[in-house]
Amino acid sequence: MNLKNELLNVDKYFSPRIIGEVNDQYIKVAKIKGQEIPWHNHENEDELFYIIEGSLLMEIEFQEDFIMQKGDFYVVKKGINHRVSSTEECLIMLIESKTTEHTGKVKSEITKSIDQQKY
Repeated sequence: MNLKNELLNVDKYFSPRIIGEVNDQYIKVAKIKGQEIPWHNHENEDELFYIIEGSLLMEIEFQEDFIMQKGDFYVVKKGINHRVSSTEECLIMLIESKTTEHTGKVKSEITKSIDQQKY
């Protein structure tokens, strides 16, 4: 499987697509552009972000913001409020528990259910 090829099937920003499974984890890809993700957290799950292409602004509540670049990864620990954005298109891979809700308990117009993320 090629991550960039899998991203060809993603036609909307902030709309993760599940491309695989490892035990109780989903592997997802997404395209990010703009600032549409609301502040949220995942009460019981950590979330791994890996940058395939581009750069991503990672905002973590009560911490200094930082920019992630191609090849970088970061794990947002459970219960930590966060949001991401990008001025230019950014391609990412996520690894999340199968129970992880897209935008945690915060619902917005971009929130996707697990069924909406399946390949």
